Amino acid sequence: MDGHVMVFAPTPLLTVTIEQPSDHPELHLHPGGQGVWQARMISSLGVPVVLCASIGGELGQVLEPLLATEGVDLRTVRRHSTNGGYVHDRRDGSRQEIVDVTGERLTRHELDELYNLALGEGLRAPVSVLSGPNEPSLVPPEVYRRFAADLGENGSRVVVDLSGEHLAAVLDSGVFLCKVSHEELLRDGLAADDSVAELTGVMYDLHQAGAQTVVVSRAEEPALALVDGEVFEVEMPRLHAADPRGAGDSMTAGAAAVVAVGGDIRTAIRTGAAAGALNVTRHGLGTGRLDSINGLVDRVRLVPAGSRPQERISPDELAHRAVER
Repeated sequence: MDGHVMVFAPTPLLTVTIEQPSDHPELHLHPGGQGVWQARMISSLGVPVVLCASIGGELGQVLEPLLATEGVDLRTVRRHSTNGGYVHDRRDGSRQEIVDVTGERLTRHELDELYNLALGEGLRAPVSVLSGPNEPSLVPPEVYRRFAADLGENGSRVVVDLSGEHLAAVLDSGVFLCKVSHEELLRDGLAADDSVAELTGVMYDLHQAGAQTVVVSRAEEPALALVDGEVFEVEMPRLHAADPRGAGDSMTAGAAAVVAVGGDIRTAIRTGAAAGALNVTRHGLGTGRLDSINGLVDRVRLVPAGSRPQERISPDELAHRAVER
């Protein structure tokens, strides 16, 4: 399978959303979680996806057939512990959380089986996306460190959308593209504020620590991208949001899809930005029309954000900040 993407989604979720578009409420059941949303967007862009995930428990019994309808090549490991899930109420137009079930930590044996499965698939893919667990404690950061090293050293381009200790772990091994939100950088103590100057400095820190290209999403503000040693603002038309969740995952997915089929990194970032922007105009996470996304790409521009700052901290210090936050 040429030009495809392997998505590592260790802990997919069962999502239940209550909607009321007319007089009567509706229940919508879908597979979810970061890796699932990313795989859905990659598939929407016409790029084949191999999704590697763990399935178990009562929620897993419902989740597995839903995953099989996503248009991806599903590869699963059976687990004794259960997947997580949530119920959200959107009847008044906003998203209200009713219940959130985290799920259970994968055992060492389950992690070994999932690692071997995903590694084998990743070595056959030009691009591998390593998505995070829905709760950091469910999968140890060390798994991501080994994964990034084993894939990268054998020629696969590794794309990550991680934070905290999991981000520090993969940077130690080196990655092709790192996407992170400014909220995560602030939360983890890697950025002192959300100014362009501060975030630009952090991006160079991440580059020094092991990320070849860095993208920082900034909610409704233009994303920042460090490409070939230069920082750009990713400018695009503003669109009215129906649901702001999922833009960052769609951005990561769009970039990975373009790289997988041989596109250049700047086109990849512009496509990712278009996918993320259009995703928020819809209610489904990780969804979008290929023709609409392609139509928006030409309106996305990479504008130089300023000159390079002096290096501020060492890669070792960056890793310690994430661990000791």
